[in-house]
Amino acid sequence: MKGDVFDFIWENVKSLLIAVVLAVIIKTSIVEAYKIPSSSMEDTLLVGDFLIANKFIYGSQIPLTGWRLPAISDPEPGDVMIFKWPGDGVTNYIKRCVAVEGQTVEIIDKILYVDGVEFPNPEKSKFTDSLRILKRPGPHENSRDNWGPYTVPKGYYFMMGDNRDNSYDSRFWGPVHKDLVQGEAMIIHWSWEPDENSPKASVSDPLSVPRLFLYNIVHFPERVRWGRLFNLIS
Repeated sequence: MKGDVFDFIWENVKSLLIAVVLAVIIKTSIVEAYKIPSSSMEDTLLVGDFLIANKFIYGSQIPLTGWRLPAISDPEPGDVMIFKWPGDGVTNYIKRCVAVEGQTVEIIDKILYVDGVEFPNPEKSKFTDSLRILKRPGPHENSRDNWGPYTVPKGYYFMMGDNRDNSYDSRFWGPVHKDLVQGEAMIIHWSWEPDENSPKASVSDPLSVPRLFLYNIVHFPERVRWGRLFNLIS
């Protein structure tokens, strides 16, 4: 009898461990979910979008080793990529790759050129400060709207947000090394409209959580961006 109980417990523990290991492998090596916290990729991606990224395509990292699996393909200009911000190597950022190693980037009066050719604006990109152009502060300095020319070093990628006038990107903190790349954005699986009137959860107020829950239930139909669900990211 004791042996049967032990076998039953062990089988369940073993199944749970296998499930956890598989979940970790999938999360770290194949796909992972991300939430969009800022407006830098509008209108391609909106605040409150939840997306799934393909971590396998660029050669995912093997947990606890620092090694990478062979890549299926290398990042290309136009890819929307998840990466660790070079400033701390920890924070997840999402931007569009506009140039790879060896290519020369230059911005003249907001127009982006790569290797001397105008880079086409993504379909849903935008300029919110279109009537104003920031000139160079000095002969060898850059501004948001007039930048470069700059040749991307070997093993690096130049990243920019689709919301060109409101994006903290490679124009400000430099290119992204390939070791910081996490994956390519694939699909929006959920989209939740921010609501300034939504009650805030607070540790000091035990009733704040049920209030927030009830508010979201009542406003659920209008806060879900139904038309964005399962949209491919391009």
